[in-house]
Amino acid sequence: MIEWIRIRNFALIEEADMEFGSGFSVITGETGAGKSVILGTIGLLLGERADKGVIRNGTDRCEISAGIKLSGDARGKIAPLLEEAGIAASEDGSIAIKRVITASSTRNFINDSPVSLQLLKDIGDFLIDVHGANEHQSLFKPAVQLELIDRYAHDVEELDECRRICEELKKLRVEIEEFESGMPSASEASGLEMIVSEIEKVNPLPDEDKEISARHALAANSKQIVELSSGLIAVLSDGEGTVLDRLSDVYRKFNELEKADSEKGAEFLEKCGSVIGLIKDLSSDIETYASNVELDEKAFAELEERLSAVQRLKRRYGPSLEQVFEVLENARLKLKSYQDSEEERKFFVEREKKLSESLSEASERLSKKRKKAAGSFGSEVKEELRKLGFLKSEFNVGFAETEPGPSGADRIEYIFSANPGEGERPLREIASSGEMSRVMLALKRVLAEADSVPVLVFDEIDVNIGGKTAAVVGEELKKLAKGRQVLCISHLAQVASQADSHYLVEKIVKNDRTSTYITILDEKGRTAELARMLGGTKAAEAHATELRAGKNEKARGKGK
Repeated sequence: MIEWIRIRNFALIEEADMEFGSGFSVITGETGAGKSVILGTIGLLLGERADKGVIRNGTDRCEISAGIKLSGDARGKIAPLLEEAGIAASEDGSIAIKRVITASSTRNFINDSPVSLQLLKDIGDFLIDVHGANEHQSLFKPAVQLELIDRYAHDVEELDECRRICEELKKLRVEIEEFESGMPSASEASGLEMIVSEIEKVNPLPDEDKEISARHALAANSKQIVELSSGLIAVLSDGEGTVLDRLSDVYRKFNELEKADSEKGAEFLEKCGSVIGLIKDLSSDIETYASNVELDEKAFAELEERLSAVQRLKRRYGPSLEQVFEVLENARLKLKSYQDSEEERKFFVEREKKLSESLSEASERLSKKRKKAAGSFGSEVKEELRKLGFLKSEFNVGFAETEPGPSGADRIEYIFSANPGEGERPLREIASSGEMSRVMLALKRVLAEADSVPVLVFDEIDVNIGGKTAAVVGEELKKLAKGRQVLCISHLAQVASQADSHYLVEKIVKNDRTSTYITILDEKGRTAELARMLGGTKAAEAHATELRAGKNEKARGKGK
């Protein structure tokens, strides 16, 4: 409940202090007197952006503050927001909101602690609904409309079931995420399978790369080796005039020398024989060597292909063959872990599937209950609208299917048509603020038990109505104010006469300076203001007296 509002240097208001009680309060005044200033003030307190143009001429700052007492659902919803911002409400649940606006900046406070504009907006959503053109209307939000249908339907078990299932799904998906974070994904497992398959297909052996490289180098030079070896053999031992032939001649000469000098000749003969033996061995070794490196084109191609395959593995997974073996072992281990985890993965998938199916089923049952409730809800709203002058209006609740979630699988929109032949439109698209306010009043009356917003402000609710309809609007506002605070800007005496308190907004010129003043009226002042609203004639004065007398008589009757 708004307990008080204090205004300093706002628009034409130099200074104003207003105290409000519970119940129904009305604000009246001549056209152009500045009644909209009250709405502007409340809008700023709800977090609307401030324009420096609201600062009263000749001053450098504007201050707006309000004392608000939190209770019921609103207190429960707002308390966590305040706690998160480090702000404590008073023991009785009261808070003070203040906004200071200068030409260069805007500062916002709750209980003298600086706060963000967003916090004011968030608090405002639970605290005050302003119903007028382009104003703060929580009932225009589909999510709020859906919540109110559920409240109207009373204790919808399926809604609790949807929320419970969604909470289970949320926890399960956290478990799945944690499980999968330590496991390869399906695509990663596929990659591991490719690694294992590729390496196993080549199936390299330890140090095979070194052995193959040596054999490959040898095979690549085999032709030259064979040719050189054949030449060496020919020089050493195969053919005429070979080294062995010449050494044989030398040996014969040493043999003759031995006959002439047995001691030295024998020594030389022995050494020559050794050389001949070495040459024979060398020739034999070269021949053996050459036979082992015979040129084989097919074998060389196979060797080259094998070397290429091993080198490719080293480039991709190496650079050494030892590292290739490590990669293979790690891939096998991870792949086995993935394969072993498939059973657990299947459990998670099956559990998620069952919960999702349960959510869909609960959402479907919830939707059926909502549609049934929406039918009677729409009928009640149409009846209220009829009382408020919309004799042939249409009001329905439109349903659209969405992805099942904590609120089920419904997205709803309140649909309205004021007159026959007019197309039905979403409630948020109603152009006339008078129509909009009366529709809101009808909704609030039907949802009086369900809607927990404690403060309702109506602007131009009595536009284009009069007489009996105006009296009904006043009665409905009075009924709506039971258990909550209702503020209404009105042009009609039939509405204003039924308020619990009455504020007059006047524009007065003093010393060539125009100012707006706000005054709470006593009984005499109320009767005078009602008479002005009725035309200011003697008959109007009499009618005003009758209206007040009728209102007071009703109040006395209820008090008995």
